[in-house]
Amino acid sequence: MARFLVHWFSIALALLVCTKILHGVRVDSLETLAVAALVLGFINAIVKPILVILTLPITVVTLGLFYFVINGLAFMLASAIVPGFAVDSFGWAMVGSLVVSAVSWFLGSFARRQDWRP
Repeated sequence: MARFLVHWFSIALALLVCTKILHGVRVDSLETLAVAALVLGFINAIVKPILVILTLPITVVTLGLFYFVINGLAFMLASAIVPGFAVDSFGWAMVGSLVVSAVSWFLGSFARRQDWRP
């Protein structure tokens, strides 16, 4: 449960950073931010793997670049589901998904525990 909360908090914080540096991504309130982070985590866990499998031939042909499009679609889907979370265009969704991925990866690297026992 604690791992889920840390992951959810890192996505929420990454989404907050995204809304502060990108003017094409907006969140109305902190409650909306929390719900958007939860929905984005759910989409990344359930919907995105299905999209990756369905678009695997396109991803292979484009040498993995289509994966960025899948990330943008997942980000845009989350903004369509959550009222108060708005993305202006698909381009902003792709850039926003990159920012959220990078920031949540950075924050998650601090949250990981390493075992230093010999």
